[in-house]
Amino acid sequence: MSGSYDDSVGVEVSSDSFWEVGNYKRTVKRIDDGHRLCNDLMNCIHERARIEKVYAQQLTEWAKRWKQLVEKGPQYGTVERAWCAFMSEAEKVSELHLEVKGSLMNEDFEKIKNWQKEAFHKQMMGGFKETKEAEDGFRKAQKPWAKKLKEVEAAKKAYHAACKEEKLAISRETNSKADPALNPEQLKKLQDKVERSKQDVLKTKEKYEKSLKELDNVTPQYMENMEQVFEQCQQFEEKRLRFFREVLLEVQKHLDLSNVASYKNIYRELEQNIKTADAVEDLRWFRANQGPGMSMNWPQFEEWSADLNRTLSRREKKKASDGVTLTGINQTGDQVSQPNKHSSSLSVQSNTVQSVQSSYNPFEDEEDTGSTVSEKEDNKIKNVSSYEKNQSYPTDWSDEESNNPFSSTDANGDTNPFDEDTPPAMEVRVRALYDYEGQEQDELSFKAGDELTKMENEDEQGWCKGRLDNGQVGLYPANYVEPIQ
Repeated sequence: MSGSYDDSVGVEVSSDSFWEVGNYKRTVKRIDDGHRLCNDLMNCIHERARIEKVYAQQLTEWAKRWKQLVEKGPQYGTVERAWCAFMSEAEKVSELHLEVKGSLMNEDFEKIKNWQKEAFHKQMMGGFKETKEAEDGFRKAQKPWAKKLKEVEAAKKAYHAACKEEKLAISRETNSKADPALNPEQLKKLQDKVERSKQDVLKTKEKYEKSLKELDNVTPQYMENMEQVFEQCQQFEEKRLRFFREVLLEVQKHLDLSNVASYKNIYRELEQNIKTADAVEDLRWFRANQGPGMSMNWPQFEEWSADLNRTLSRREKKKASDGVTLTGINQTGDQVSQPNKHSSSLSVQSNTVQSVQSSYNPFEDEEDTGSTVSEKEDNKIKNVSSYEKNQSYPTDWSDEESNNPFSSTDANGDTNPFDEDTPPAMEVRVRALYDYEGQEQDELSFKAGDELTKMENEDEQGWCKGRLDNGQVGLYPANYVEPIQ
């Protein structure tokens, strides 16, 4: 970089050296650059802190979502716990990254901000006090030497001009001697001109050499003064460089989670949780809870009872165990529970709310004890995306199979004399006694007082097929309506 001193207009800068007039400005500019670099470092740390925060939030959201999916999904046992350990790891790592974000902003960012405020002092007229002090120091140290340099340049210019003039006068004199048209008087003038130019060369040369000597005399003092001001700038810059190194090391410590004991423990625990997954244990658990190891209420001989508050049949009791247990229901009770749909009508999941129709059937199978059945909800049914953890699956076994001796048709195809004759289908207008919300797609929903048309008579499970006034056709509990008189 080249520059010119304010008091040395016309002085040419011959090189890019620091000692040239005005080239100290690069050192002065470095002070302003130090303030800007503090801002850049703060912005850098602020952006990294924002990244840490976003990453922590994404980890938390990911862990929450997948923890719910795994817990509600079909996976079970020790492998489920090992899978969920990844979500626990994400939650703990998220907390650590939030701590990193806090350290970057509350410690490192604030430290740089405070140091910058203490190191750089703004002036009323703009700029920084430290910059102005360095500028004034260099200007004062360079001013005497720059003045002498200006004199040297002027003497050099005069000497070179005299030499040029001398050469021109000698050339004219030489040419005139070969010209016979010139008279002796003119020739004498040219010779005098050459003599004067030679004297001017000697004078300007002497002055030029003298000015150079004077410049050489002030150069050591100039160099000493410049070195002194430059060293002050170096000390200021050294403080900034050492401070930056210190801050960067602290940032590195905050970002390096590999040296954090709690971070190491997270993955140590994760590895242990994964290693505890035992396929044999999970298979044993599934066999005991979902397979052949489950207990079974095998069919036994049951005496018939005419008690009004009847108990559940074996099939109804099996289906009710999936959802609720019911108390005794009389015909005039305020609450009417939903009966189970017949398996031959439509395919419906068995985890819908089960109930017993309130009408009395003397041919229904009953238990020996004749005790009433209590209604109690065992657990909530939770949906999981496209599947359910406790979802019941349809079975191929049915009372309607020909090899079942208790079905309505015996092995020889004869009818069961205890089956009731099903009357022919007949449409009847009925009125809803209670509100009902359909649990499946093939069920109707209505409010108490709504009227609809019964299309088929009640089946053995207590369901009727009907049609709403809007034309929708579906199933509904028979004991939720009454005929319109």
